[in-house]
Amino acid sequence: MKIKIAITLFTFAFLSACVKDKPQPAPVVDINLSPARKIYIVNEGNFQNGNASLSLFDTGTNLVVEDYFFKQNNTALGDIAQSISKINNELYIVVNNSNKIIVCNDSFKVLRTITGLTSPRYIQQVSAQKAYVSDLYANAISIIDLNTGVKTGSIACPGKTEQMVMLNNKVYVTNTEKNYLYVINTLNDAIIDSVVVGLNASSIVIDKNNKIWVLISGKPGSTDGMLSRIDPSNLSAVLGLGFGPGIHPHHLCINGSKDTLFFINEGISYAPIADVYKKVDEFVPKGNKNFYGLGIHPITHDIYASDALDYIQKSNIYIYSSATGAEKRNFKAGFISNGFYFE
Repeated sequence: MKIKIAITLFTFAFLSACVKDKPQPAPVVDINLSPARKIYIVNEGNFQNGNASLSLFDTGTNLVVEDYFFKQNNTALGDIAQSISKINNELYIVVNNSNKIIVCNDSFKVLRTITGLTSPRYIQQVSAQKAYVSDLYANAISIIDLNTGVKTGSIACPGKTEQMVMLNNKVYVTNTEKNYLYVINTLNDAIIDSVVVGLNASSIVIDKNNKIWVLISGKPGSTDGMLSRIDPSNLSAVLGLGFGPGIHPHHLCINGSKDTLFFINEGISYAPIADVYKKVDEFVPKGNKNFYGLGIHPITHDIYASDALDYIQKSNIYIYSSATGAEKRNFKAGFISNGFYFE
């Protein structure tokens, strides 16, 4: 009997040691958040470093949670996080250099991953079952089945495609390498027209009058920046505002009431849609900041801007009043913060 007990104890101890030696996954961290709305910051990270991340800002407590995606999933986001969109109550994170889109629930826990993409940038829902994905190098727009998360086809479109908007069964696609804004019929997935807007267009919004605004950054040493308003009823560029030599604005946004435009032009500029020619003003001076990302809260209208610093430090995030331009708060996020998702 003593021998049997000794063997049993030895076996238990041996097995316990084996279990301890086996690497165990880190537990998912419980984070106490308030019921208030959250702001999620997209941190693209450094190219090929795989340090893209997601930061959370809890507006109820001012709590900042860095690496929120990792804390929820115990896995890294990937290489170059580009954008976040909400579709059918699910969150789609486009990870550019990892050639994928991660689909999450409202707690940012992974549900599935969309693959088969070349260098995705933005996703645009076009129906309950279908979405388009723009791409840097595919020379095409990818078509995604939202029910299965599978790429089902593509629409040939030369050049580097960027942001998209949809209006009346048509998707308008910006392109940084061509002078055109492309128009896709979502019913048959075909390009049906284009509008000349200028070189290096990447950001686009729709205003309260259903007019389309496109910001053209231009190319240093070649072409200057321009802001264009497109009438979708006849695809005419009814307004074109040039910014002058050496000015290359980017990151066009619109406020929640869709009557005021904001963009980065070294500092942060704004322009009411009814008075663009007379009222393009620098609202937040550049100072010593390197403004890189921009977002306007759709409810509070607060301005969220990221300062990428020298691109090797974690970014600073600034919140400004849209009424006065005064700074309300600042905090740290991840590396090279490029955008915001407002819950």
